[in-house]
Amino acid sequence: MDAALRLGAADEAIAVLRETTPFGDASEALLARIAGIARRARYAAGARIYSANGAADDIFVVLSGRAEHVFKPEVGAREALRRVTRGGVFGWAGLLLGQTQRLATVTAIEPTEVLRIDTEALVGLLESEALEGGHVMERFATMIQREFTLPALLAQVRRLSGPLTEEMSSLSLTLYRLSLWLRSPRPYLMLVGFALFLGFWYLAVEVWKLPRFREMPGLTNVVREWLSPSPTYGLSLYIAEYYQHIAMSVWRVAQGFFLATALGVPVGLLLGWSRSFKEYVFPVFETLRPIPILAWVPLAIVMFIATESAVVYLAFLASFFATALNTMLGVESIDESYVRAANCLGADRWQVFRHVIIPGALPFIFTGLQISIGVSWFSLVAAEMVSGQYGLGYVIWTSYVMV
Repeated sequence: MDAALRLGAADEAIAVLRETTPFGDASEALLARIAGIARRARYAAGARIYSANGAADDIFVVLSGRAEHVFKPEVGAREALRRVTRGGVFGWAGLLLGQTQRLATVTAIEPTEVLRIDTEALVGLLESEALEGGHVMERFATMIQREFTLPALLAQVRRLSGPLTEEMSSLSLTLYRLSLWLRSPRPYLMLVGFALFLGFWYLAVEVWKLPRFREMPGLTNVVREWLSPSPTYGLSLYIAEYYQHIAMSVWRVAQGFFLATALGVPVGLLLGWSRSFKEYVFPVFETLRPIPILAWVPLAIVMFIATESAVVYLAFLASFFATALNTMLGVESIDESYVRAANCLGADRWQVFRHVIIPGALPFIFTGLQISIGVSWFSLVAAEMVSGQYGLGYVIWTSYVMV
């Protein structure tokens, strides 16, 4: 029933490929080349599209209709059954490391038309387009884990071989992702948000003169003072001391953040992975975590003779709790079926920890790091107000006292 993809249907094929997760960000030229190696196939309702353990030689993209995708039990997918509709992609097992056989059985629920793309031809095409090809393969890995709920240990796609070295490929792929981000509306929406904030500030203080904002300086006054060589309040932008305070705060935050990351991530992994370790440590952890950072200031001054060490310690403390807690929650959020699947494949406890637990917790870890850098900043400024010399908190407190 297969037929060569007709030229008149190429536009439809490209449109459907653009709806898919792996190919959605690909360029028009790459989509056209993929459509050029694809073939159409039609299946009647109830027809078997392919069976488990068959040769994984084609990738399928649904043009119309619906199909039922059922994994083999030993695969360990969280959801064994999945309905695939227009824009759905299946038959990707040939893209996985060391996998040559089908992992599922797929049956047409109703009359279904698909694109069949030869796996090796697709890989060769992606290797010829190193930047976009690597991005497409990453999108395949994301789709396999999220949409098909395959364990991370299995959902490892093949690495493309190309003329670029691994280091250059990583740099080029990063630049390619940046170009995709800049082509999206997200960076410009961020600018709109800043513009709305500044616009409201200007209108509320200088135009509408709202009662709550009566004593606040207006936007134009702040900008004028900030750019003035001899400001009435605060430090001038044009003297070295201004940047010395900024550099000191950045250095303190960096020290506290990296120390908290080095300690918080391992502690969080152990809290989530080891029940006995959690029973010993977590009660103390939860007792100390809610204490406000300013309440630690007297103890920090007593513990550390040097004021500098006390300020870094306070930044570390605030960052540590956020990092450790989010890491622990990341480990606890991992579906138990992933661990069972790894055990069925012969993985020992260390391999499960390294290949399932750590990768599975990474989204939560990075969320924790994002939160911790923020709390590290505001705790640092508070600490500098009380016990610091130099730094942004010291400048804020000194300016307040002078005013």
